[in-house]
Amino acid sequence: MNIIDITHERCLVWMLKSVHTLANLVKTLTQEQARTWTDEVSADGSPGWSVLQVLCHVRDFDEIFYQRAQMIRSTDHPHLPAYDHLALAEDRNYQGQDLVQVMDSLVESRYRFHEFFQSLSADEWERAGIHPEAGEFSLSRAALQVVGHDIDHTEQITKIIARAQKTTAGE
Repeated sequence: MNIIDITHERCLVWMLKSVHTLANLVKTLTQEQARTWTDEVSADGSPGWSVLQVLCHVRDFDEIFYQRAQMIRSTDHPHLPAYDHLALAEDRNYQGQDLVQVMDSLVESRYRFHEFFQSLSADEWERAGIHPEAGEFSLSRAALQVVGHDIDHTEQITKIIARAQKTTAGE
């Protein structure tokens, strides 16, 4: 097995591990904790995101990444659509969503996405589109994007929970 095949195989494993790690991380949170435990306010003064908002973002971008991957597989060098994550959070009322339903939807989405990547031939892994921010964007790179996106937001949620628990313990 060559390094490319090994990388694809590992990405498939990490796609499922990362979503299960997220599920384990939030399974003990109440709806209220998921809604009120947030990042710190950013340098520009905008409020931090709650655990629930972050999970909704990961769920929605899992769907967006899946749609882009389907476009790449079925169309020669498609121009992939851009999305405004802040507008999505507001339009879809992330703060008003149910934590358990969000997590269940994310897990379901991820298994579908995993099956998609598992079904790719060696040639399909290298099919590419034009990403609105990254330029040339292959399905191999898309798989890495999913895993990296999960890691970034798992770290974000971990920090939110640690900060909230520290604050609660200090009260």
